[in-house]
Amino acid sequence: MTYRPPRPTDAQRVVWPEDFGTRFTVFVDVEEEFDWTAPLDRRNRATIAMAAFPEAHRRFADRGVALTCMVDYPITTDPASVEILAHVLEDGRSEIGTQLHAWVNPPFADGAPPGSSYAGNLPRISEAAKLETLTRAITAAFGSALRVYRAGRYGIGPNSFALLAGPGYRIDSSVRPGYDYSADGGPDFSMAEAGVYRSGGHRRVAADYRVHGPHARRAGPRLYRALGRIPKGRGLFARARLLSRIALTPEDMPIADALEAVAVAAGEGVRLLNLSFHSPSLAPGHTPYVRDAADLKRFHDWWTTMLDEFDRRGIRNASLDEIVVALG
Repeated sequence: MTYRPPRPTDAQRVVWPEDFGTRFTVFVDVEEEFDWTAPLDRRNRATIAMAAFPEAHRRFADRGVALTCMVDYPITTDPASVEILAHVLEDGRSEIGTQLHAWVNPPFADGAPPGSSYAGNLPRISEAAKLETLTRAITAAFGSALRVYRAGRYGIGPNSFALLAGPGYRIDSSVRPGYDYSADGGPDFSMAEAGVYRSGGHRRVAADYRVHGPHARRAGPRLYRALGRIPKGRGLFARARLLSRIALTPEDMPIADALEAVAVAAGEGVRLLNLSFHSPSLAPGHTPYVRDAADLKRFHDWWTTMLDEFDRRGIRNASLDEIVVALG
């Protein structure tokens, strides 16, 4: 059965402190390389692209931007990657988080159910065992308590959020509003809300996006879902600038669209913008988004333009620690 997270109540929505202002955060899915077009394989554990991480971190650090590094099992069990990330943490604002790639994360059970690359589809005991193994490995590698979690492939499930309470996670970022992975066996976030809300003693920070258009903004999620059932419906509405789904990432998202999304979000009073990218995109040839040197230049130029826009608007970066403090 497809998992769809419940919509938050008004009481669950976070009200940010006035002095928090409007901020942005950068989450990096720090992970192994694999062929995005091929079936997932637990033998894919290479971390070659991590050699490019120090230079990328320097670019962000020079702009005063903290990185929340969501590391998975192949990264945290690779000494070279751990050393690289340990130096990243020396900036005093970046932090390590947890990303569970179920297909490369032990323990491995025989006869895994369909869709088991999404951790939330696993039996509760299997998902819990993988989370415990990963949490222990990351804690041993970096020596600090973990506060933020993201399921690989955004693969949250009905048991996932409760399981995070045991290891002490404070924030989950596994919901990608507007995206539906049910055709591949994953969760359906097409009706989920962008933003931050409480669930029990935890906070869920959605991977932000904007559905926008002067005539369709209020009905955006429902309209976007309905258009998916009409051949070329979403493309026609997007070209007419009536409706768009924008992810705040340089990966396959034109900077002009992302800048417009920021303008819309700021105008609507969104207080925290969540941007992201995958660490293998830092070196050509490891993701479909950065295939060559020209793509890599566009990737870095995207960030330069976006950070300049944030400066112009007075939208400051927020580290994970600053977010936790503001959430109370």
